[in-house]
Amino acid sequence: QVQLVESGGGLVQPGGSLRLSCAASGSIFSIYSMGWYRQAPGKQRDLVALIPSTGNTNYADSVKGRFTISRDNAKNTVYLEMNSLKPEDTAVYYCYANVRGLGFWGQGTQVTVSS
Repeated sequence: QVQLVESGGGLVQPGGSLRLSCAASGSIFSIYSMGWYRQAPGKQRDLVALIPSTGNTNYADSVKGRFTISRDNAKNTVYLEMNSLKPEDTAVYYCYANVRGLGFWGQGTQVTVSS
């Protein structure tokens, strides 16, 4: 099994910043990709950003230029730097890891952007 533990969510004012972290542990032999999805109330879970073990990152159009995903392979950790946050960024953010073709999810962390 693979465990993903997220941290860094919270309440922030519009225009503010937050940094999410997700550490993977357990039966990790090869992580192909890691990333972040989010789900707002009443909506489906959507991709925010994805970073493969090698190659280019992938961002949702709505966060391009504001969010940055990065990865520390030695620590099996993925980060999401979120700047210029907007109220529409409010959602539960889920960490995702593809380990040898199998998908794993974190428990989610709430991000609320409100004045």
